[in-house]
Amino acid sequence: MKDLHTFAWYAARISPHLPKNVFKPVPSRLWGGLAYLLITVAGFITIGAFELSPFIYLGIAIVLGTSFAAMGFLGHEILHGTVVRTAWLRDLLGAIAFWPLTTGPKLWRKWHNLTHHVHTQHEENDPDAWPTFEKLAKSRFLRWVYKLPHSFRALASFVSLTVQFTLHSSRMFTLYIKEFNPKKRPTVWIEAILPWVTWIGLLFWFGPVKWFFAFLLPLLIANFIVMMYISTNHRLNPITEINDPLANSLTVTVPKWVDVLHFNFSYHTEHHLFPGMSSKYYPLVKEQIKRMWPERYHEMPLTQALKALWKTPRLYYNTAELIDPHRGNVYASLGHGLDPKEIKTIRKEVLPSKREIVKENSLIRDNKEGV
Repeated sequence: MKDLHTFAWYAARISPHLPKNVFKPVPSRLWGGLAYLLITVAGFITIGAFELSPFIYLGIAIVLGTSFAAMGFLGHEILHGTVVRTAWLRDLLGAIAFWPLTTGPKLWRKWHNLTHHVHTQHEENDPDAWPTFEKLAKSRFLRWVYKLPHSFRALASFVSLTVQFTLHSSRMFTLYIKEFNPKKRPTVWIEAILPWVTWIGLLFWFGPVKWFFAFLLPLLIANFIVMMYISTNHRLNPITEINDPLANSLTVTVPKWVDVLHFNFSYHTEHHLFPGMSSKYYPLVKEQIKRMWPERYHEMPLTQALKALWKTPRLYYNTAELIDPHRGNVYASLGHGLDPKEIKTIRKEVLPSKREIVKENSLIRDNKEGV
């Protein structure tokens, strides 16, 4: 895919073919959120009030974890302004929805809406983009990680999905807190602290065993569900200088009932084209994309995307390729030859030393600065 276009370029061509009402907020989505909130409260009351078998607690924890994740999906939609438009109500409802995932609405909108969506898959400006090979020389941790065999790294990566969202959210807080207006920083701090006050308070009320089933295990389950989607959103796609959603984003497919439970979160390319549109209408957007640019559109079953993630490394090489420095194996990315049904290396590279990488980066930087 050589010629790239911005998301606005695609949106301008799709919009005339969509009903006018798809650009209006859909408050009825809140009924689903209310159902998940009631399920969550009922789960807390059941665990807190009754002495039950650990297996029953485990079943409740699974239900709570799936509810936490679904509330996060709805919170994502709310904070894009597609459910309600009134700013204070949007942030309040978004805060409630994201409460189990301990992410404040102002941080989320700064990190996700204003940065990730604007700079998707830009190697420097997208806070969610994975590192390039050039960054390997600058990070002792990355160099250590990529000395490990790929199979071990893949296993560790999938296990870490249970904590990745929570850890990345904390990292985004430390990254962006100084960029907020000083007058707004106390609010951002309060939004970050209050959820943890709630959950730590629950620990003292329930005790460690019940707290494990009521919050910690559900949080791990919710992280895993959320990150199953997020990890497939862009990590098989290339790094792009132009924010082209058809090049740098992937839509995954799941059973219809899962889409209903998860508020159509699987439609990710569509979301990057129309982030201000309710995901309720993304199937209509998908129809238009596949009609106009079927050769550009990337979609695959979620299970297939996860298998592709397992088999490929997470380090970019020449923007459109992925590389495993442990053996020098190079893999294609989506749109550049990656076949998710038959993943294989396209070549081996003799990798430069750390000193050579640093020297090359210095020359590139000097050229960009006009030295």
